[in-house]
Amino acid sequence: MDPQYITPFIKSITNVFSTMLNMPVTINEPSIKTTSSATYDVSGIIGMSGDVIGSVVLSFSTDTAKKLVTAFCGMELAADSADFADAVGELVNMVSGSAKGMFVDKDVSISCPSVVIGPGHQINTRSDTPCISIPCSTQCGDLTIEIAIREADTSSQKAA
Repeated sequence: MDPQYITPFIKSITNVFSTMLNMPVTINEPSIKTTSSATYDVSGIIGMSGDVIGSVVLSFSTDTAKKLVTAFCGMELAADSADFADAVGELVNMVSGSAKGMFVDKDVSISCPSVVIGPGHQINTRSDTPCISIPCSTQCGDLTIEIAIREADTSSQKAA
């Protein structure tokens, strides 16, 4: 994966957490993720399409997600409530949307967020697209941003 695709997400998560949650984020050492198991029990997922295709996942422990949602919403929400899932979805939407804006020379769209809550869930990505896992630390706990994107194959579009 082209490193230029990772930088927008690092900048974005730092900016979104700073402005929306008034919270610094420490970016830790990225690695290539080799399993489809979710890193934590709560995952917000956004698809990307256009010149760049794939997915972005923010994954949190339930405890970290609860603390972040409380900081974001200004009130506690039960992890099994629709509002909790909406808040997690909005966090991944803001991070992905901000990063999308940094792809200035690419035509990129993002999907509506999906949120999966529960232990042991799996998030499968295309086998031809590596997934970069970037662990992050906040005062509310740890989270991971997982980026599995690549340039779209435009050769089939040109032939049509």
